[in-house]
Amino acid sequence: MGVFSRMGAVLSAKINALLDRSEDPAETLDYAYERQLEQLHKVKRGIVEVVTSKRRLEMQAAKLESNEAKLVDQAQRAVEAGREDLARIALQRKQLVVTQADGLRQQIQALEQDQERLALTEQKLVAKVENFRTRKEVIKAQYSAAEAQTRISETVSGLSEEMADVSLLVERAEERTESLQARALAIDELVDTGVLEDSTGSRSDFVDRELNKLSAESGVEEELETLKLQLAGKDKKQLEDRA
Repeated sequence: MGVFSRMGAVLSAKINALLDRSEDPAETLDYAYERQLEQLHKVKRGIVEVVTSKRRLEMQAAKLESNEAKLVDQAQRAVEAGREDLARIALQRKQLVVTQADGLRQQIQALEQDQERLALTEQKLVAKVENFRTRKEVIKAQYSAAEAQTRISETVSGLSEEMADVSLLVERAEERTESLQARALAIDELVDTGVLEDSTGSRSDFVDRELNKLSAESGVEEELETLKLQLAGKDKKQLEDRA
């Protein structure tokens, strides 16, 4: 597993842990975005380090190439001076320099490949980070909208339940009011007919009603006696007229 693969696995584990205990996904998304920016910064820093190392090796290779030319010149002058021993030493050193230069060039080539690979990785990572940033903002906006919609729905639901309770209370109040009104009408009717005594009146009202009843009955009896006398008088006159 590569370095970036291991970093991605660690980041994924940390994000999953945050999601498990975080109530706000926006915080987790922001954390993931910051970590990706950190990874991108590390890649950029790695590219700088690779380029720096390559430049250092190129400087060393250039110095070796200069030494190679100098040793070739020494060997030529030694041969001209009849000192083959010195020419041989100069050429031996030149071979060592060539070997070292070849090794440096191989290292430089490897670093160039690393640089190209890191540059490609950087480009891909930049695209991924930018894509994640866009998705992050969209998801955060969607989450905020869903959260607001949920609060509104909960409010409406609670209001509906409350209105249902209020409607039930109104129905009960109306039923109780109608019952009380019917009871009041019944009591008034019973009081008017004399079945019940008016609790709001005094005892004298009852006496007055009883006396009025007696007076009415007395008047009826008097009228009845008058009618009887009148009838008896008519019968007597008729008998007298026949005689």
